[in-house]
Amino acid sequence: MKNQTLAIIAYITLIGWIYSYVQYKNNPDRSRLVRYHLNQALGIFIFTVILWTAIKVISVIVPSIGSILAVAGLLPLVLMTFGAAAASKDILSPVPGVGKLFENRFGFLN
Repeated sequence: MKNQTLAIIAYITLIGWIYSYVQYKNNPDRSRLVRYHLNQALGIFIFTVILWTAIKVISVIVPSIGSILAVAGLLPLVLMTFGAAAASKDILSPVPGVGKLFENRFGFLN
């Protein structure tokens, strides 16, 4: 499979990330593009869990704000779209906002 395709698949759910990771690890010619976007996608998944947990806690404490914050739950989808678009263009650029936090953060990908 092409490296560009594996980089895009990494953003499509956690199952897509696992598939891309396994293909990346089994390939003797490990692409920098795939490794970078695996980092970014895993970072977005972690950010998603933290964001949704925070939204849920705030919704329980202040129910009236919960419905407004539910719109913020769509932010990971937007970030994944930006990441997949960068991967489709062979660009190693972080996703807006949280991407810099996860650059070269996960050592097991190296």
